[in-house]
Amino acid sequence: MVQPAILSVDDDPSVSRAIVRDLRRNYGEKYRIIRAQSGEEALAALKEMKLRGDPVAVLLADYRMPSMSGIEFLEQGMDLYPAAKRVLLTAYADTDAAIDAINVVDLDHYLLKPWDPPEEKLYPVLDALLDAWVTSDRKPVTETKVVGHRWSARSSEVREFLARNQLPYRWYMSDEPEGQRLLEAAGADGMCLPVVITCAGHALVEPSDSELAHHVGLATTPASDFYDLVVIGGGPAGLGAAVYGASEGLRTVLIERTATGGQAGQSSRIENYLGFPDGLSGAQLADRARRQAAKFGAEVITTRDVVALEVNGSARTVRFADGASLDAHTVILATGVSYRQLSVPGLGEFTGRGVYYGSAVTEAARCSDQDVYIVGGANSAGQAAVYLARGARSVTIVVRARSLDDSMSHYLIQQIRQNPRIVVRACSEVVGVEGDDHLERITLRDNTTGRTETVDAHWLFLFIGAAPRTDWLDGVVVRDDHGYVVSGPDLVVDGKRPRGWELERMPQHLETSVPGVFAAGDVRSDSAKRVASAVGEGAMAVMLVHRYLAKP
Repeated sequence: MVQPAILSVDDDPSVSRAIVRDLRRNYGEKYRIIRAQSGEEALAALKEMKLRGDPVAVLLADYRMPSMSGIEFLEQGMDLYPAAKRVLLTAYADTDAAIDAINVVDLDHYLLKPWDPPEEKLYPVLDALLDAWVTSDRKPVTETKVVGHRWSARSSEVREFLARNQLPYRWYMSDEPEGQRLLEAAGADGMCLPVVITCAGHALVEPSDSELAHHVGLATTPASDFYDLVVIGGGPAGLGAAVYGASEGLRTVLIERTATGGQAGQSSRIENYLGFPDGLSGAQLADRARRQAAKFGAEVITTRDVVALEVNGSARTVRFADGASLDAHTVILATGVSYRQLSVPGLGEFTGRGVYYGSAVTEAARCSDQDVYIVGGANSAGQAAVYLARGARSVTIVVRARSLDDSMSHYLIQQIRQNPRIVVRACSEVVGVEGDDHLERITLRDNTTGRTETVDAHWLFLFIGAAPRTDWLDGVVVRDDHGYVVSGPDLVVDGKRPRGWELERMPQHLETSVPGVFAAGDVRSDSAKRVASAVGEGAMAVMLVHRYLAKP
C-alpha cells in the first residue's frame, strides 16, 4: 500500500525546509512528506498522485506566495482531493485573511509562524486532523479508472474490453464531481471520452483496444516468429487447444482479437457444463482456462486481428492487420461466431447507447429497477434474461418463434417460466427504434396479428443468432454456403479429395482443405455449438496436430 501523503508548499526555502524537517521527524514513518516551493509545483504533484490513485491526507500551504497564494492553491487542491485536510500557514498580520479562508476553501486550521516548539503548536493540530482523516471515507482507488459518459458508445466498449479481460476498473461519470476531478488531473476537457487512467497514472484519451491493452499489461506481441501451433481465437475451443497444445510440449501461441472467452465468456451463468453442478459464469471459465494455458507455457496475445492465412511450403503463415506475420507448423482455426446485426432502420446509431450485442453482465448494474428488452431465443438470451431479472423491474424476451422450446435448453426455459419478472413475447420482433442521444423507445410488431406497439425502452440486448467471421479465409480453405469451415470427411465428395489436396491420405476429422490447418468449435461446419463440445474439439484438434507433425 502506498503511504498517504502530507504535502507542504512554501516559496521561502528556509521555511519550507524547516517545516518539512519537523513533519518528517514526527510523521515520516507512516506518511510520505512531499515538499513543493510553489503552488504550481504542488498542483502538478497532486495531479500525478490523483492519476495514480495515491492518497493525500493533509495539504499545508503558506498564505503569501507569488503567482498563486496559499488560498488559491488550497481551492484548486480541494477539487482534486476534497477529503484532504487543509491547513494555511500564515503570519500574525494575515490572520484576518486566514479566517476568511475558512469559508472560501473550508479551511480546517491555520497555523501562525513561527510554530516552535512543534510539540506544542504543530503536532497536536496535525494529530487531530490526521485522526479525523483516517476515520473518514477516503478509500484510494488503485484500479484502472474510466471516465466517460453514460451514453458514450466508446465508453461502453472500453468497459466491456476491461471486464472481459478480467481487468479491475472503476467507472466515473464525466458530469459528476469525482469524474470532473479526474478529468482536470488528466488535463482533459471532457469533450473526447472516455478517458482511461491506468494504475501507473497514464491518462489515455479515447484509446484504441491495442493502446489500452499495452498500458494495462496485456501481451500484444508474440515472443517468437515461429511456433509449432498457432491457435486463432480465444473462445472455449481455442482455450482448450492452447491448454492441451502447451501441456503436451508444443510451442503454442493463442491469438485473440478482443478478449478470451468468446461468446461463452460473456455468459452470466453456464449451468450445464460438466463438473460444475452449481454453474459458473463465462468470465470465470475463461479466466481459469487462460491461467491454465499460461501455466503450461502457452502465450496469449490480444488485440491482434488476423486477416490472412497463407501456405508457404511446410510453414503456415498468419498475417495481421498491421502487416506483421507469424509462421507455424500447424494452425487451429477457433474463431467462433459473432452476433448478427439486427436490420432495423436507425438501430446502429444507438449501439453502445442503449443497444448492446451481448454484454449483459457489464451493463446489468445500470439496468436496476428498469424495463429491459432482449431479442433472441437461444441459451445466451435465456441466461442474460435470468441474470438481468435479478435487478431489473421487468425483462421481456422478444422472439419470432412460437415458443422457446426449439432453441433453448429445457433448464433455462423452466427458470424463465418460474420467474415473475420475465415475460416472453412470441411471434414478435423489433421493427423500430427512437431516441435523441440514446435509445428511448422501441416498436414491437406481433407477426401473428400485424399489430404494432411502441414502448418506452432504454435497454435493448440483442442475441439474434450468429455468423462466422471467415471472409479472410476466402480462397484458402473450403467453407460452406454460410461461411463455416468444412473439415474432415465432409471435404470428401463422391470419394474425391478437396481441390488442391495433394496428399495421399484423406483429411483428418477436424482438418480443413489445407493440410496442417484444423478447425474447432463453432466456426466449424455442423459443429454442436455448445461450450463442452467446443472444448472437446479444441483438445481433439491438438491430438490431430501431433499426428500431422509425426507424418504430414
